[in-house]
Amino acid sequence: MLIAEELFLLLRRDDGKPESATAQRGYGLAAAVVTDLVVAERVTLSDDKDPRLSVLVPGPVGHPALDAAMARLEQKDGKKLSSLVTDGKVAVEHEIAAALRLAGVIDVEEKRALGLVPEKYPVRDPEPERRVRERLRTVLMGGTPTPADASLLSILQGLGVAPKVLESEKGALGRRELKKRIEEVSTDVVAGEAVAKAVAAMNTAILTAVVVPVVVSGSS
Repeated sequence: MLIAEELFLLLRRDDGKPESATAQRGYGLAAAVVTDLVVAERVTLSDDKDPRLSVLVPGPVGHPALDAAMARLEQKDGKKLSSLVTDGKVAVEHEIAAALRLAGVIDVEEKRALGLVPEKYPVRDPEPERRVRERLRTVLMGGTPTPADASLLSILQGLGVAPKVLESEKGALGRRELKKRIEEVSTDVVAGEAVAKAVAAMNTAILTAVVVPVVVSGSS
């Protein structure tokens, strides 16, 4: 599964309702999609504090969600990561849901009441998410993270939902201990330089996207 597909499942309850606010969920999915494309060596990030994304290989990737995101990123080549994670056309939530539905993992309940009742994505097969959560539990208890594990934990921390989403997986870790462990994971991940850089950048990029608008609004 894509990192973005795994995050999609983590950010929704089994009844298909979201665990987090719409905007923040979108930021996380966009960050996960960018990481998937870094792993696929289709894009890369600069060494800046707020990295700029560069397209390495344009064109379709072979997965509908990544294809849609790639088409958008080709238009945004050179943009800062913090601006890309707020771009709904990079988050491609509907394409991710469609792929999971096709794989038999979720169902899709269409919008109702003229759109006032949003789409829901109830889980049909809980096994894929169960495997993801078991991996994350192992990592939080001291196991060696994969790039996907490190990415998921970093994004959840950036969104501020790690303690809630990982309530069972974190064991006895308190909020501060969980944050510290996730920070350790983001530096300990065994991956190529480009992927490790992407994992390290995601938390900061999401925090920037979430916090800066709030600060600006509060000071205006």
